[in-house]
Amino acid sequence: MDLITTILAFLLALGILIVIHELGHYSIARQCGVKVLRFSVGFGRPLFRWVSGPDRTEWVVSAIPYGGYVKMLDENDPDCAPVSAADRPRAFNRQSVGKRAAIVVAGPFANLLFAILLYWLINVVGTVEPPAVLGPPPQGSPAAQAGLEDGDRVLDFDGRSIRSWSELRWALLQGGVAGLPVRLAVRDLQGRERTVRLDLSSGRAEDVDDSWFERLGVVRGAGSAVIRGLVANEVAAKAGLAVGDRIVAIDGVAVRTATEVTQRVRASAGQTQTWELERDGVAQRRTITPGQVTLPDGRTIGRVGIDFLELQSVRYGPIEALERASQRTWDTSIFSLRMVGRMLDGRASWRNLSGPVSIADVAGQTARIGLIAYLSFLALVSISLGVLNLLPIPVLDGGHLLYYAVEILKGSPPSAHTVEVAQRIGVGMLILLTALALYNDLTRLLS
Repeated sequence: MDLITTILAFLLALGILIVIHELGHYSIARQCGVKVLRFSVGFGRPLFRWVSGPDRTEWVVSAIPYGGYVKMLDENDPDCAPVSAADRPRAFNRQSVGKRAAIVVAGPFANLLFAILLYWLINVVGTVEPPAVLGPPPQGSPAAQAGLEDGDRVLDFDGRSIRSWSELRWALLQGGVAGLPVRLAVRDLQGRERTVRLDLSSGRAEDVDDSWFERLGVVRGAGSAVIRGLVANEVAAKAGLAVGDRIVAIDGVAVRTATEVTQRVRASAGQTQTWELERDGVAQRRTITPGQVTLPDGRTIGRVGIDFLELQSVRYGPIEALERASQRTWDTSIFSLRMVGRMLDGRASWRNLSGPVSIADVAGQTARIGLIAYLSFLALVSISLGVLNLLPIPVLDGGHLLYYAVEILKGSPPSAHTVEVAQRIGVGMLILLTALALYNDLTRLLS
C-alpha cells in the first residue's frame, strides 16, 4: 500500500507541475499570437489525444511522464512544413526577441507563481507545528559556544520573526549557505530574553541534511518539564499523572527541562523514583517505576509514556500570508541557485542533488502525513523546477534565453550549427546530472 501511495503521489505531483509549466508557455504564446500545434504532457507514444480550439490544437497525454512540451508553429521546424502564407505571421520564429523570450520564461515563471499560491494557501489555512525551542547543544558545538541552552526559545533571527521550528530550520539553512554569523534573540525558561551571536561558518554546510544541524548543535527540544500528553496504559498514566502537570524534581533533584526528565527516566529502567509535581499550583508527589524497553542495539532504557512536545497553530492573514509566500519562494529560489554555485565550485557536495527516486519517496511520505505537507512538497519541487529550467543549459528554457541574449548582442541568432552543437552538449549535461542524481538516490536507499 505504501508503494502504491508513493507512486500515485509522485505521478500526481509530476503531472500537476508539468501542466502548470507548459500552461505558462501556452498562455503567453497565445497572448503573443503564436499558433500552438500541440500541448503534450509527457513524451513518447500518446495514450490520450483530443483536438480543440480555433487552431485545432492537439492535446496529448503521452506514455513517458517525465516532462512535457508545447509545440508551436515554426518555419525552422521541418515537421511544420509547409507553412501557409496566412500562418507565417503567427510562426514562433517570426516573433520579436522580446516575445520569444517572454514565451520561454513563462514556463518557469508559472512554476514560481504556483509555489507562491501554494505557500499562500498553507499560510492562510495554517499549520500545527512545534515552536522554535532548542534542546541541549553538544559540548563544543557552535551553538554551545554561542551560549544557547536547553529550553531556549528562538524569537528572532537577524531581525526576522521566528514562530516555529520549521521557520528556524529554514533561516539556518539560508544562513549556513552564506556562512556568516547571525544574531538570535532567545527567551529562556525563566522568561528572560537575550541576544546571542551564532557563527554559522563553522557549521560547514557542505551537506544540507539533518547531520548539518547536529554539527551546528541546533537540535529541537521540548522546553519546560510540563506534560503535554500521556500514552494510555503506560506507567505515567497509571500513576495518576495528568496533562498540564509540571515535574519539579525527581528523587529530590530539581529538574527544569523536559530533556532532564527524559534523561533521568531513560537511565532508571525498573528503578522506583519519587516525582515531585505541581498541578494547578498545588504540590503533589508520585512514585514512578519506569518500564524497560530494549533498543535494537541491545541497550535497555526506561520509559514512562509522557509526551512533552508543545504544538501551536501558525496562521497568517491573507495579506501577510501573500508577503510571506512571495518571500519564501524568492528565498528558496536564491538558496537553490547558491547551492548550485557551491556545488560547482566545490564548497558543497554533489550528494545534495536528488533524483526521481528521492522525490518520489518524499512525495509518498508527505502524502501519508497529510494535505498540508504534500502541498509544501509541491511548492518546493515547483520552485526547483522553475529554477532548474532557468539555468543557462542548452535544451532547457534558460538555454533558449541564452540564445536570445546572443541574438541581441550580435544582431542575429546563433547559427544552426552552433545551436545543434550546443543542444548536444546540453543533452549530455542533463544525462550526466540525471545519472548523478540517480546514483545519489540509490546510495541513500542502500545506506
